[in-house]
Amino acid sequence: MSHERLRPSDSFIHRHIGPSPDDIAKMLATLGLASLDELTDSTVPANIRLDQRLDLGAPRTEHAMLAELRETARKNRVLRSFIGQGYYDTITPPVILRNILENPGWYTQYTPYQAEIAQGRLEALLNFQTMVADLCGMTLANASLLDEGTAAAEAMTMCQRIGGRGASAERKKFFVADDCHPQTIAIVETRAEPLGIEVVVGHVGSLVLGDTAEKAEYFGVLLSYPATDGRIEDYHALIQHAHKVETRVVVATDLLALTLLKTPGELGADIAIGSSQRFGVPLGFGGPHAAFLATDAQHSRHIPGRIIGQSKDANGKPAMRLALQTREQHIRRDRATSNICTAQVLLAVTASMYAVYHGPEGLKRIAERVRGYALVLDAGLKKLGFDLGSEPFFDTLRIKTSAADGPKIAARAEAAGMNLRIYPDGNLGISVDETTSESDVDALFAVFAEGRGAAPKVSELFEAASGDLPPGFARNTAFLTHPVFHAYKSETDLLRYMHKLESRDLSLTSSMIALGSCTMKLNATSEMIPITWPEFGRIHPYAPASQTEGYAKLFADLEGWLAQITGFAATSLQPNAGAQGEYAGLLTIRAYHLSRGDKHRDVCLIPTSAHGTNPASAALAGMRVFTVACDDKGNVDVSDLRAKASQHKAELAALMITYPSTHGVFEESIREICEIVHHHGGQVYMDGANMNAQVGLCRPGDFGPDVCHLNLHKTFCIPHGGGGPGMGPICVAKHLAPFLPVDPLKYKTDQKKQMGPVNAAAHGSASILPIPYVYIALMGAEGLKKATQCAILNANYMAKRLEGAYEILYRGKNGRVAHEFIADCRQFKKSAGIEVEDIAKRLIDYGFHAPTMSFPVPGTLMIEPTESEPLAELDRFCEAMLAIREEIRLIEDGKMDRADNPLKNAPHTADVLTRDDWTHPYSRQVAGYPAPWLRDYKFWPAVSRVDNAYGDRNLVCTCPPIEAYAAE
Repeated sequence: MSHERLRPSDSFIHRHIGPSPDDIAKMLATLGLASLDELTDSTVPANIRLDQRLDLGAPRTEHAMLAELRETARKNRVLRSFIGQGYYDTITPPVILRNILENPGWYTQYTPYQAEIAQGRLEALLNFQTMVADLCGMTLANASLLDEGTAAAEAMTMCQRIGGRGASAERKKFFVADDCHPQTIAIVETRAEPLGIEVVVGHVGSLVLGDTAEKAEYFGVLLSYPATDGRIEDYHALIQHAHKVETRVVVATDLLALTLLKTPGELGADIAIGSSQRFGVPLGFGGPHAAFLATDAQHSRHIPGRIIGQSKDANGKPAMRLALQTREQHIRRDRATSNICTAQVLLAVTASMYAVYHGPEGLKRIAERVRGYALVLDAGLKKLGFDLGSEPFFDTLRIKTSAADGPKIAARAEAAGMNLRIYPDGNLGISVDETTSESDVDALFAVFAEGRGAAPKVSELFEAASGDLPPGFARNTAFLTHPVFHAYKSETDLLRYMHKLESRDLSLTSSMIALGSCTMKLNATSEMIPITWPEFGRIHPYAPASQTEGYAKLFADLEGWLAQITGFAATSLQPNAGAQGEYAGLLTIRAYHLSRGDKHRDVCLIPTSAHGTNPASAALAGMRVFTVACDDKGNVDVSDLRAKASQHKAELAALMITYPSTHGVFEESIREICEIVHHHGGQVYMDGANMNAQVGLCRPGDFGPDVCHLNLHKTFCIPHGGGGPGMGPICVAKHLAPFLPVDPLKYKTDQKKQMGPVNAAAHGSASILPIPYVYIALMGAEGLKKATQCAILNANYMAKRLEGAYEILYRGKNGRVAHEFIADCRQFKKSAGIEVEDIAKRLIDYGFHAPTMSFPVPGTLMIEPTESEPLAELDRFCEAMLAIREEIRLIEDGKMDRADNPLKNAPHTADVLTRDDWTHPYSRQVAGYPAPWLRDYKFWPAVSRVDNAYGDRNLVCTCPPIEAYAAE
């Protein structure tokens, strides 16, 4: 028997790469090439090509990889966590775990830019916004933010924007209560420093606001309600005084506590922030979780992140959409509301479904149970003679112990399988949660009773659990009154509701999503399985290192692999989104310049073709943005770069460049570009969004950049989750390694040596890192290189097929594109009255999500097939594009009406097609079944074309009653 016959049968490379060997041969022949290596030679500049094999080991098989990772996971010790500090164990209802978190119909969706095929997810996010707004007592909430610390930082700059007139316009101070979570304080300080904001951290009792607006120093204040140590303070009078002197107030809060507590809105707060993690989202060693920011509707233009709004479609039917997109980074660039271009959608959906599952009564019941256990603990510990913090409290107690005794008690608790919070002064913290049981509390009593007599029992203290909050603190307002939070109490009902919403969203389970710059590739099941293992999911981010050895191994391996792939010396996994990676990379560069005394280096050069978040990130990093022109081939204009670099040589901090470019081309002059910037004292930041065209073929660390971020939710298979979660780690050259983001609990204020944290957890959204880990291990160096080559092959094949019908705007030196290309649609507006949006919506009728529309060139489509799509799917998409071109030709030739045609009326819903009053000059078949494959399977959009302008004029961002639209 031959050795070949004994090879494992579950190898992965051919499962990930869509084209078969025969498909690859056919596509190469279409391009006039003999091999993938010949394609590489004609696409990637010779002076940057990698001349060695990546040191990543041999590809693993799926079964073996999962068994290996299971052993790694077992090195993590899952103890009962009472640490709290913003993170709590929770119960994910199994129906939500299986049908949302573990369901590719939800996690492989793209950001809902095409609202007509994203109605299910948009409804779930509207539920999230309603849930947050109701619980916070506000009128508006966004569709989630990255984490609670980031939300606090965003709220700080939002305070500056909304208070930027009158007496408060020139203020540069922001007060942060010292009883906020320490990780939140650290992130706020990191954000403030490059923006010239002075953060004053102190006890609320020491806050002096002044008697008049003219005398006030602070533009904003951040309070914690409840405080990090559990105390609940009445801030009503303080907030009233703040408003008298034009100071804005942010309240960091807890959604579960707000089912019992008076709301931030009732207290008068301008903004409420926090995390929805304890609404069914696993701890995950820090993430991903969905943070929130709520405010009043009058501040809608200033709120960071995504907002879901309700509008109507072309037939007057209610329809949801992303609202107020003029705030987006690609439009406002360095003047954008923030650099955040995403949300934590999958986690926000999970949290919203948790609220739908439990309803207001169920949430209040959970909160009462949590507070009941806290009351029982309080009574029992006092019975043992411990001095506890002041009341009232919700779920957290601070036990006063000495610097010597506290760690000893915590050690006994750990030996008994429990983690407590240890304060710097030796005091201990206990936070109870939804999962806390009677046996847990009895075990805690036993730990604290050692040396103090008999331990009390929960059964002896039942009466203590019935204590109510004082009247001045108790909530008396209704919440979650919308029918959606009352209608789905049985699992059957909820299952059907979630499936109905899923069916209204196009995901990778239906067809390819050929979005340029977004890399919607296969998110393999083997990669996804580990993320819900309890050894990864139930670990608190601040658990002792001795309990997280499995995570430590995973981090070390992944950091090493990413450094090897990029050619850099060090990696930080902390940034939990692509834009956060940009921000972290620029802060690293800034810290490096400051360490050398170059405080004056604050100019960032950015080509006009850059990703929209680049200028916004540079502005957040305290840099002044100057643009660099591109030539008529889409490349950076080297002469303009040289002139700008020379002009700003004394102030030059960085160049931000995307490579390959956003125009889908490997620029031949990349080495020269980097040399110009270095010659003038600057550093080069490479946006790694297009790394899918480089892995295994070239490495940025070898050809000039000093730092790059990696979109793990693109190149390395973390799914987009409908718009989040993502991960954006940064890789840096050796000289920048000392300046990488620090652990938020080990934050040091000396900005000359290192920057602060950009995420509340040291390793960002740690629980999704097994996905790229498994992907790299399954593919190995051989598979990763072939994946990159096939991504480039698929793009060039599609460009070849479409080039006669559409002009392909930019190509490289040998006429090749990289992993994506731009199809020009601008000429059709003049010839047929057809906009690029009409083509995008018509693609829905053919069963496809539109490519990236009007970026980086207005009126174009940027197409990226990825390596995961087989030839048959590429051909279907090309046939759809070619058929649409023929439909445009019919309009150009006068054979189809310029106003009433399939493109202008797209997409066509089943409801429209089955109406009796069909009045269009084209047939129903042309409208709904324009291609033969649609007879086998057809994805129907839930609504007709959404009216965006109406939605912005009539902003509705919480669940409206259906009858409100009856008159439309």
